[in-house]
Amino acid sequence: MLRGRWRTTGAALVRVVLVWAVSTLTMMALAGILPDFRLRSGDGDSVTQIGVTAAWGAGAFGLLSALVWPVLVRGLLLVPALVLGLLVFFLNGSLLLIALSLVPSGGQVAPETAVVVAAVMSAVASATSTALAVRDDEAYRRRLYRLADRRRRRQRRSGARGADGAPPGLVFLQLDGVGYEVLRRAAGSGLMPAVAGLLDSTHRVTSWRTDWSSQTGASQLGILHGSTFDVPAFRWYEKDTGEVVVCNRPTSAAELQRRAVERTGDGGLLSLDGASRGNLFSGGADQLALVLSVSARRGPANRSRAGYFAYFSDPANAVRTALSFVAEVGREIGQSVRARLREEEPRIGRGGWYPLIRAFATVVERDVVVAAVIGDMLAGRAAVYADLVAYDEVAHHSGPRGRDTDQVLTRLDRSLALIGRVAEHAPRAYRLVLLSDHGQSPGETFLGRYGLSLKDLVRAGCGLPVSRRAGRTRSGAEARAAVLAALHRPVEEGEEARPGPGSDPVVLASGNLGLISFPDVPGRATRERIERAHPALLTTLANHPGVGFLLVDGVVLGAGGAEARLDVPGAAEELLAPFGPGAAEAVRRTDTFPHVADVMVNSAYDPRTGEVHAFEEQIGSHGGLGGEQGHPFLMWPTVLSEPDGGLVGAEAVHAVLRRWVREADGPQVPVVLPGEAGGVAGAVIGGVVGRGVGGASEPAAENHRPEGAAGGTFPSVEGAVRDETR
Repeated sequence: MLRGRWRTTGAALVRVVLVWAVSTLTMMALAGILPDFRLRSGDGDSVTQIGVTAAWGAGAFGLLSALVWPVLVRGLLLVPALVLGLLVFFLNGSLLLIALSLVPSGGQVAPETAVVVAAVMSAVASATSTALAVRDDEAYRRRLYRLADRRRRRQRRSGARGADGAPPGLVFLQLDGVGYEVLRRAAGSGLMPAVAGLLDSTHRVTSWRTDWSSQTGASQLGILHGSTFDVPAFRWYEKDTGEVVVCNRPTSAAELQRRAVERTGDGGLLSLDGASRGNLFSGGADQLALVLSVSARRGPANRSRAGYFAYFSDPANAVRTALSFVAEVGREIGQSVRARLREEEPRIGRGGWYPLIRAFATVVERDVVVAAVIGDMLAGRAAVYADLVAYDEVAHHSGPRGRDTDQVLTRLDRSLALIGRVAEHAPRAYRLVLLSDHGQSPGETFLGRYGLSLKDLVRAGCGLPVSRRAGRTRSGAEARAAVLAALHRPVEEGEEARPGPGSDPVVLASGNLGLISFPDVPGRATRERIERAHPALLTTLANHPGVGFLLVDGVVLGAGGAEARLDVPGAAEELLAPFGPGAAEAVRRTDTFPHVADVMVNSAYDPRTGEVHAFEEQIGSHGGLGGEQGHPFLMWPTVLSEPDGGLVGAEAVHAVLRRWVREADGPQVPVVLPGEAGGVAGAVIGGVVGRGVGGASEPAAENHRPEGAAGGTFPSVEGAVRDETR
């Protein structure tokens, strides 16, 4: 033990000396490059004496940064996160000017040059420190412990009730797009050792089945707010308003959340002491970060400070994220080039802005969301729901399985391991529930396989002119909207946001699900009216080899004249049998939605290969029926009650999560009915992983404690865990 302490102390001392040396060299280099910055020494201008002056200045700068910077951050917590991230370097730089004034021989620098010198010095010192400490998890753990301990002392001094005596909290982590089979394969093959350790000890996993609309908008709305009613796809046309609703557009997300709350009469799963991080919807939480449904709001009420200090109190965090962002852009470019050189198929274009969008999803959004979850746990919040979209974004462009997505899964697993380690310092115990909103089905795009888009096929069936150049349907992945929301840019989709007047059909794509609406026909068009206006359309679509089936006015149409009325028992089940159990029921439910399209088109599906054909530019897709896209997972600690068998639909998952929330004696989620409530207490990461600072974990209910396992610690909690941002 003594040897380990000496080793840790020696490593820390070496890092300090190296950072000091690099800072000294940087200051000397800047003095030689910038005309308005000069170092002077007391005994002359020799290189040695100038070096000594630079060393004194760099040392004073580092000492002031260590002493003054934490105080500055505390005073800037109300500043928006993006602004604070930019101020980090300039505030540290101002300390450099003070440091130079404290050195006897000092230096000369013009005011406008001082800003440049300050920023460069801060960036170089932070980058050096980050590179040296990237694997120093013990130092990170000790810092987290100090943050949590100071928070507890402040609560005691203010007389506020802390979370020490509170029941366990719940942390819901959504691994966006990770299907049940993908998770099992990743855990079994060693790609996700943290998840594998949980499954071997304290957790269980099951598959659940989505609705026909197997996409984040419907699933997350159902999970957080308990309703997926009238969400037929990721995007659809509403005739009563003349607008296209898109789940990842802030205004649409806000409206969908309003409708769900109005329908259920409930604020959401996170209504009391909850936090929503990186989601499309708030779940009724007060603490929000990167939540799309409120991203268009302005004002202090929309600023979330959870995880703020934990992420920005160290300038190295900003540098670490920036370096990881650049590395991820390079990784995507390299992987894309490799795929082209190897002539891998299927393959889609991955140029333009996509490398930056991918880096945002896999680095920036992950870092901010994980930091926010860490802040929520250190603050002792009762329930946290966070969405990590990295896998879903990469799988759309690289395919659900392969080297690219395997690397993403491994980095997600490191984030889970980090959260497990942080739980040791939380003021209350936490239980971890992992889940996904949908899976992904592979397959060549409809355009790539048949040389025309769904819109072109519809126009041809209607006898309308078709462009000789096949148009591409832009992918509607969540990360693209998150980037625009972070930049406060509106998320629109050109003419599709509000189609112009006329009789031309509106054709929209949601993965391998297509929607056709006739804006000049009020209400839902009947089959007879469609066939009278466009006699060849339905036959053209139903008999196309890339189309699996159509839904028109309560009737399912297949190839070769096959059809089945939904109100005839067993007819639809037989026709849709290739799409798996429950397909007919999912179609039957969607047929009741007020805003279902005039014609719903599901692509063909090959049960042997699991492939579908997306109507968007995605070789890993979801949104309709067919394959793994409709089979996400739910993974829970065995201290919680078993989910009901055969979970169908996100609303059923919501009911399970709400039941788990009620199982602890804590604050209750308000509902409309008098005398009825749902709880928001929580859970321990895998049983009882979260250990209160200075105290023991909360015991789980005896009737749900797993046999033999003491608590759900991550398997890597005893060993080193690499930094999750690498």
